[in-house]
Amino acid sequence: MKIETTTLPDVLVLTPPRFGDERGFFSESWNRRTLSQAGLDLPDFVQDNHSLSAHVGTIRGLHYQAPPFAQGKLVRCGRGSLLDVAVDARLGSPFYGQWVAVALSDRNGRQLWVPPGFLHGFVSLEPDTEIIYKCTAHYNRESDGAVRWDSLGIDWGVTDPILSPKDRDAPPFAEWDSPFVYGGGA
Repeated sequence: MKIETTTLPDVLVLTPPRFGDERGFFSESWNRRTLSQAGLDLPDFVQDNHSLSAHVGTIRGLHYQAPPFAQGKLVRCGRGSLLDVAVDARLGSPFYGQWVAVALSDRNGRQLWVPPGFLHGFVSLEPDTEIIYKCTAHYNRESDGAVRWDSLGIDWGVTDPILSPKDRDAPPFAEWDSPFVYGGGA
């Protein structure tokens, strides 16, 4: 497993090896023992999610779940391609409000580790893009929230995105009260 750091120290890119032939490939996308041997001990995952964005330019995010249901996510692309974004939302963090964007595709096999306390979002770059992600906490409707996608200067690569009402009506980052504290768990 190749483990790369990003400009946000807690956000990592994990790329598992692929073994392929004329039929396609095989890849072990998650193995606790392999990652532990590499010095990376991620929290336990309790839920897997899978979504499809039918159209190019669909933005989902920036989403979060407030404590005590804050989620860490291990994100990968099952089909197509996307730009995956993580934003440090932990009050007191030296990286508060900073973001990183990583291209994930079915071809590059990269995965993004987004820890609890970070906002998460993505934009689809191809039709019928599928995103698959493991979560460290179960979904909780009362803890679910969003921050406006265009309030942090993120270059999503689209000018007229396809948005849900939740994402379109979310508060901008500057007007949002973060429930996350740096060094305080989530």
